Amino acid sequence: MTHNPKFYNLEEVEDLARKVLPKAVHDYFATGADTNTTLHDNRQAYQRLRIVPRVMVNVSNIDLTYELLGRKLSMPVLVAPMSAMLMAHKQGEPATARAAVAANTSMIVSTMATTSLEGVAAASQGSPLIIFQLYVQRDRDFTASLIRRAEKAGYGAIMVTVDSPRVGNREADERNKYKIRDDLAYENLRELAPRVQAHDRISAAGTVNIFNTNMDDTLTWDFVLWVRTVTKLPVFVKGVLSPKDARSAVDAGVDGLVLSNHGGRQLDHSPAPLDMIASVRRAIGYRVPLLMDGGIRRGTDVLKALALGADAVLLGRPVMFGLALDGQKGVERVLEVLRRELELAMVLAGCSSLSDISKDLLMQYPASML
Repeated sequence: MTHNPKFYNLEEVEDLARKVLPKAVHDYFATGADTNTTLHDNRQAYQRLRIVPRVMVNVSNIDLTYELLGRKLSMPVLVAPMSAMLMAHKQGEPATARAAVAANTSMIVSTMATTSLEGVAAASQGSPLIIFQLYVQRDRDFTASLIRRAEKAGYGAIMVTVDSPRVGNREADERNKYKIRDDLAYENLRELAPRVQAHDRISAAGTVNIFNTNMDDTLTWDFVLWVRTVTKLPVFVKGVLSPKDARSAVDAGVDGLVLSNHGGRQLDHSPAPLDMIASVRRAIGYRVPLLMDGGIRRGTDVLKALALGADAVLLGRPVMFGLALDGQKGVERVLEVLRRELELAMVLAGCSSLSDISKDLLMQYPASML
């Protein structure tokens, strides 16, 4: 069923989606680990910063375009990897892919998608760049097969998630007895089916079992060298927060980094990615692109992340909730609202292009005032 309530910003879209999604499904998408402290801090981090605008600047022409891996995107906002989109809407991942194409930006496709990576690629015709997010399996032959499938299907990069040797403690899923529908599966993991109990395919506990049984918890930075033997595609890593880890990743030869705490769904009380941008940028310089995710809801949020030193951001939950509300059109509206807000924020801050955005636009807001 498609719902088409009007929303004017991305803070409203979750409240609207909550009304149309089953509670267990909404909570699966919306909640984090343990006490949700990190989940909430991801948003609060933006509130601790204020923007000091520059005036008397020619802002008659605003250029939001961003180039990643030689591909030009319409804005420095990519669609984050998210699992089980068919639980949100019958159009699922293909609708999100088509919306990303319409916005001329990049979608990052999850290993845990409910549509095969080939199916999402087919829906991404005309995309400037699609990226495959990889959860590394203990079975390296199977992992290599996923990478090769992505390369054959036309993906332009591999993004390895490195913050999930085990799945975080997501109590809402257990409380709600969350499961994906019987007619759905994690399509990219079908070859693992003989090793997974039938109930594990659909239950919240089963998702944990899939991770804890099959995901490789022995990974070190040597993995980057192994990936290079499988593919010539650029390799990003997602889930880094420590400046030391960021430096190790770059030294290992990665082509890009994503600062992320998995939307607050893994280690609770880990820092907000926004708070780590400046120190990670100092640690790695400008050797590789530095992206981030977590808590983006406003164009001013994107502006703040870029001012601190990020090159681009990944947008997650609002995309999922836009999908729940109105399929492809809902995702298109989410992306358009954020693009429009970012453009206006740049105009009012005195920035005509992304290169004009710098850290001197920001001031720390006194904690006593929050």
